[in-house]
Amino acid sequence: MDRPTADPLPAIAEIVHEVTGAEVEQVRPEATLADLDMDSLSTVEVVIGIEQRLGARIPDTEVASLQTVSDLQAAVQRATA
Repeated sequence: MDRPTADPLPAIAEIVHEVTGAEVEQVRPEATLADLDMDSLSTVEVVIGIEQRLGARIPDTEVASLQTVSDLQAAVQRATA
């Protein structure tokens, strides 16, 4: 498990790439999950990857409201604060 950093974006980008095949450079804060061809299943897979790699437990109730990469960043930061 990687240690959480102040900016989890690089780790999130790598996880999104592993799950969806999206280029790491496409995973920017303003990108929507739909822009990255993420559906509800791939979103859950990314969240599981975040939990395993960063130790950030994002509550199930919050997962459904994730719309952008920025939302993912904020959820990780809340979970690791």
